[in-house]
Amino acid sequence: MAFVTLDKNKFKSNFDYLNTLFKKKGIEWSVVSKILSGNEIYLRELLKFDINQICDSRVSNLKMIKSINPLIETIYIKPPAKLSISGVVKYADVSLNTEFETIRMLSEEAKRQGKIHKIIIMIELGELREGVMGDDFMAFYKSVFRLKNIKVVGIGTNLTCLYGVLPNHDKLIQLSLYEQLIEAKFDRQIEFVSGGSSVTIPLIFQNLLPKGINHFRVGETLFLGTDVYNNVPFEKMHSDIFSLYSEIIELTEKPMVPEGVLGTNVEGEDFEFDQANIGETSNRAIIDIGLLDVDVDHLELVDKTIKIAGASSDMIVIDLDENKKKYKVGDLIEFKLDYMGTLRILNSKYIEKKIK
Repeated sequence: MAFVTLDKNKFKSNFDYLNTLFKKKGIEWSVVSKILSGNEIYLRELLKFDINQICDSRVSNLKMIKSINPLIETIYIKPPAKLSISGVVKYADVSLNTEFETIRMLSEEAKRQGKIHKIIIMIELGELREGVMGDDFMAFYKSVFRLKNIKVVGIGTNLTCLYGVLPNHDKLIQLSLYEQLIEAKFDRQIEFVSGGSSVTIPLIFQNLLPKGINHFRVGETLFLGTDVYNNVPFEKMHSDIFSLYSEIIELTEKPMVPEGVLGTNVEGEDFEFDQANIGETSNRAIIDIGLLDVDVDHLELVDKTIKIAGASSDMIVIDLDENKKKYKVGDLIEFKLDYMGTLRILNSKYIEKKIK
């Protein structure tokens, strides 16, 4: 059976590095835990750390977090769907919002549950994902401030996730100015200016982060040690907290070129093969994971002498060439994972999760 491991010592090291960085700069930060897909084993490791807030995009994951530590502040990090309103109010202390009608429903549900629900209103700064347009934000805040059982605790923005628009000093200054305008216009204190994410961290080192930005939401850099802005690992962080292992279930010397009329495979792909390889053979291993579990484009073989030959829904074929390392049936093939690879594999219920 395939399994993924989390190295808890490297995980703690990454957390401590970021926690120290943010504390030195007087920045509050929330861990974005969605990569863990609500896995209780891994969430318990995360909740051992000195954190005040956890963000997630699934109500069921927030429910799991609250069952482990009811006192942790939870944030639902996408605009809530109408059918999720009750769960969001029940399990999220804070939610990110962009639609007045949704906030109105949150207000009514919070009243039913006897709660004050906190919100961070997201502003559009060019990424064209979620966010209130700049021309509308003053009127938007005015309407929201009238709602009962709702407390506006922040203003925020999202960058990079959809089209790759990078944060810079000017965009984040703009976010800070929005916050100052709201406070001046409505005489309200806005606690969080949530303009930071993993991709914004390099601006701290470059002294380009405006002082007004006081809240970060961080996932990828914590779990993978990635400098997302430059798409390279941070030197002082670990990029191999997670490892994937899959067992060889067949190993046979086979031809290098398929025999028969070629159509398309399960993903609709066409293949061409080097005709010079007709009659040549190589050692081919089948391992017990497939496209149902992970996208092979987001897997990296630790052993650089072998390569992925192809994949179907339940199996991946590895070309061992001459099999110089003497792999055999039952041996494990190890992979490193990038962010999307980790996200997919941890979301698979067929992959066992272990602590290393």
